[in-house]
Amino acid sequence: MERNKVLSLLGLAARARKVASGEFSAESAVKGGKAELVIVAEDASDNTKKLFHDKCSFYNVPVYEYGTKETLGHAIGKEFRASAAVLDKGLAKAIITCLGD
Repeated sequence: MERNKVLSLLGLAARARKVASGEFSAESAVKGGKAELVIVAEDASDNTKKLFHDKCSFYNVPVYEYGTKETLGHAIGKEFRASAAVLDKGLAKAIITCLGD
């Protein structure tokens, strides 16, 4: 149930235009201070995972590995997505709660 909740909240954020998806957009959101949370697909490349863990650590943004590229993309109405940055504080907080932090 929690798994569906995370993906539903991610979809809600996408419909509210509060998601930056894809490596370049998500990285820009982190650097620009707009990202409240970053989710990286579990099947993303090691370089992508390292990039986001390092960037998010430096900019003090929570980062989680969750789902696959296919499920992340599907949740936000796109094709495959290795990363997604949530730009809304409230939605990010709700997703973090579901992820068990």
